[in-house]
Amino acid sequence: MRLKVEFTTEPFDLDEAPRHAVVAREIAQNADLDAVDVGPFGNTAEGGADEVLAVVQSLLRRSLDAGADRISLQVTVVDSEQGEREA
Repeated sequence: MRLKVEFTTEPFDLDEAPRHAVVAREIAQNADLDAVDVGPFGNTAEGGADEVLAVVQSLLRRSLDAGADRISLQVTVVDSEQGEREA
């Protein structure tokens, strides 16, 4: 099974990326995933279910430890034959 996770961390800071946002992005970028897209207001990562779920766990724990007070995420099952469906 393939999954896609979309996530943001808060609070936002428009002048400089907060530590929790940097930590979350580094977790996704350093993971063994097929695709990672980092943006100013949201990030996505895609890969095998085990890898994505491990990223989600690490992202939640480490971003909270780094000062996030809210983490929004959505996990979607990616099925190349039928498109996407929410998990």
